[in-house]
Amino acid sequence: MESKTILRVLSITLIGLTALGILMVSMMAFSDPQAVMALVQVQLDNNDAYSSIRGVYGGAGMVMVITLVYLGIRDQMKGLLFVAMIAGFYALSRLITIMAEGSLGDFGSQWLKIESCMCIAALLVYRLRTMASKK
Repeated sequence: MESKTILRVLSITLIGLTALGILMVSMMAFSDPQAVMALVQVQLDNNDAYSSIRGVYGGAGMVMVITLVYLGIRDQMKGLLFVAMIAGFYALSRLITIMAEGSLGDFGSQWLKIESCMCIAALLVYRLRTMASKK
């Protein structure tokens, strides 16, 4: 298989996996906001809290999913940069938490690794595609 084709498939795969992961959390947030917060052992105790989780994880998450799907179809290069930003800023947020509040639990530590790898992978594939297009 030609390297440009492999890089295109990798691009679509990274964008698609990111969209799928966010979609799963978004759907969970719309149907059961408490289930989302149970992942980090937080109890929602009023309707405003439920509404906020539906809005941030459900609504804003769906905007990211729609954007990722659009970019995956129309402009994978921008899609890779968007994946890098999403994953990178999630990872940065976790690092700030470590510096401000101390070490993360198993959930946060695992996601820090996943998000860091996704960010690096998206940037690497972006760079490889940039180099391949100059040939």
